[in-house]
Amino acid sequence: MTQAVILAGGMGTRLRPYTTLLPKALVPLGEMPILEVVLRQLKYYGFTTITLAVGHLAELIEAYFGDGSKLGLHIQYVREDQPMGTAGPLRRIPNLPENFLVMNADIVSDINYREFFDSHVRQKHLTTIAVYQRTSKIDFGIIEYDEETHQIQAFVEKPTLEHSVSMGVYMFNRRIQEFIPENQFYGFDHLMKHLIDVNEASHTFPFKGYWLDIGRVDDYETAVNDFQQMRSHLIPSDSP
Repeated sequence: MTQAVILAGGMGTRLRPYTTLLPKALVPLGEMPILEVVLRQLKYYGFTTITLAVGHLAELIEAYFGDGSKLGLHIQYVREDQPMGTAGPLRRIPNLPENFLVMNADIVSDINYREFFDSHVRQKHLTTIAVYQRTSKIDFGIIEYDEETHQIQAFVEKPTLEHSVSMGVYMFNRRIQEFIPENQFYGFDHLMKHLIDVNEASHTFPFKGYWLDIGRVDDYETAVNDFQQMRSHLIPSDSP
């Protein structure tokens, strides 16, 4: 059984007004919700069982997708009665397979989820994080100076910085549940820091294709425009 856990419990506050009446997972790309795009991709790559961790407006998500049979999937739900963060819900999911994929519900990408899964399993990692190279333009002159004398030591005018950022797509071995506390808010940032502190290795899966997190209005509007051009690429119709 190849299983994926999708985190769909957030309130989507950065995406308002689009999320005033809809959960972020149901915000549309073209004629379908973003989460449906994700689910169709996962099915294409052989993920047959999906666990949706839901909270805010959960009843709308459950009503739309039901048991997943219309998409040829088996969908089950874990409801948050209080915010659990991005990692917290993983502790509440029973009978996880030895290795499983976890991702946010608002990812638009052409990453090969099967290749990601197989790489993680082959290398026997506890944690693998898909990472993307992102460029940030700073609109100000950056000054470095001595804290004691206040003498300027360097000045860089509007630098461009390169960062390796988390794509919000992860692979875990089920042993990860041992590192997540029960019944409390716990984010992936807390989890990663804890793993580093206890010398449990985490690894990266660098990705250079198409990726957008639609958590912000600007990125969502970009994704809507891109989707019209890339629909057949982002939602393949045949099995790989």
